[in-house]
Amino acid sequence: MSLPLSLRSPVRFARLSFGCLALLFCSGHARAVDVPAATVTEGITARPFGLTSRKEPVTLHTLTNKSGMSVSIMDYGATIVKIMAPDRAGKFENVVLGYDHFTPYLRQTSYFGAIVGRYANRIAKGRFQLGKITYQLPINDPPNSLHGGLRGFDKQVWKEEAVDSDSPAIRFSLLSPDGDQGYPGNLYVSVTYTLTEDNQLRIAYNATTDKTTVVNLSNHAYFNLAGAGHGTILDHLLTLHADSFTPVDATLIPTGEIKDVAGTPWDFRQPTPIGLHLKEAGGKPIGYDHNYVLKKGFFSDWAVAAEVKDPKSGRTLTVSTDQPGIQFYSGNFLDSKTSDKAYRQYEGLVLETQHYPDSPNQSGFPSTVLMPGDDYKTTTVLDFGAE
Repeated sequence: MSLPLSLRSPVRFARLSFGCLALLFCSGHARAVDVPAATVTEGITARPFGLTSRKEPVTLHTLTNKSGMSVSIMDYGATIVKIMAPDRAGKFENVVLGYDHFTPYLRQTSYFGAIVGRYANRIAKGRFQLGKITYQLPINDPPNSLHGGLRGFDKQVWKEEAVDSDSPAIRFSLLSPDGDQGYPGNLYVSVTYTLTEDNQLRIAYNATTDKTTVVNLSNHAYFNLAGAGHGTILDHLLTLHADSFTPVDATLIPTGEIKDVAGTPWDFRQPTPIGLHLKEAGGKPIGYDHNYVLKKGFFSDWAVAAEVKDPKSGRTLTVSTDQPGIQFYSGNFLDSKTSDKAYRQYEGLVLETQHYPDSPNQSGFPSTVLMPGDDYKTTTVLDFGAE
């Protein structure tokens, strides 16, 4: 297993000032780069992918390294659409759930491959307080707010920007205006995807604000290392480098407790088939949808958070991050019936590197408050291999 990229060798990119971003996003919404036909640069291709309900053009960008691995990302939601990765025999398969056409993305509600924000995961009753002001968010997962609200970052077209990098890379940026989905402050966000020659996908998040707000960004890709549509992930072997997790109530809001995983169905400290203790984990529907407290983290230490292996194909995935938590979701709610594909329950797993759910209302959790002058900066590396 190769080691994650060192944080001392970050992807090089130009930083935009508030003023520049304001000019780029004066309408309050990013615009897609209009690509009339497929374009090609070294390691990167782009082609038209569809139109949003607002008639905004959507472009699909594909990063390809010299070993043949590729990652396709569209500017709608800065969404990972496809990851082609080899198995132990060198056979490439798409290992994330997604669609071959754009239209199904307008109907699905599973956040396939998208950047979710401003706040990934749930905020209890869609409400939080900063200072003496209480903010109310849309309730889109009753009785709570989920993944940024009714029109979160997953439902907006991001702006493409050039990246100075030695590897195929692309950056997407977005302005979330003051009051967007109830959140305070103009939030300027960028997400950079870089595909390295050793089959690592690096996701670097940046955000700044002009008013105190809360931020928690993540990518919501569903992985199936056997190949998308090739059955469930229940036989995948999962390792989570966490001794504890945050138990939840019936609405999937953390109770505030930090609980030891030892002796519980939530113990994945050793490689364990995901389906082994699924029924014991309970839930409605049955399955995992829990935040794990990483052994290292609290936004200061770089660490391997999770490892996954598909025994049949030999494909592996190692997730490394500087975030304090990782949300493991076993696809319990999947029931996506479209004209393109129908992904069923447990056909994909999600590993969202992030801060804890409902942190704005939990004083004992790491803070998600971002203040003017501060720089929200975090990186996750997805390392694909085969054994």
